Amino acid sequence: MAKIIVTYDQPKDQEGFDKHYHEVHVPLVQKVPNLKGAEVHRVLQTMYTEEKLYLIAELQFESPEILTQALATPEFQKVQGDVKNLVTYLNKPPVVAIVD
Repeated sequence: MAKIIVTYDQPKDQEGFDKHYHEVHVPLVQKVPNLKGAEVHRVLQTMYTEEKLYLIAELQFESPEILTQALATPEFQKVQGDVKNLVTYLNKPPVVAIVD
């Protein structure tokens, strides 16, 4: 299995972020081909860091190869394009990690 992990800091506009994230961004993510699963976790507490994390999203794919193929699709390009809209509600861009 391969995953994309996205961490979001506390938004400067929480209401706007939540609305856009759940009504626009998540539906775009759900259209990405070969997405095996997706989870969004609201962060309750962080430890050993000054970061004020708000959400952690996890996108699951069957293998690293399938994940790489998904990154090249028009559907994923729309997800990436929407990040600029999400950033308007944040103090800084999200951190994205690809893991196995």
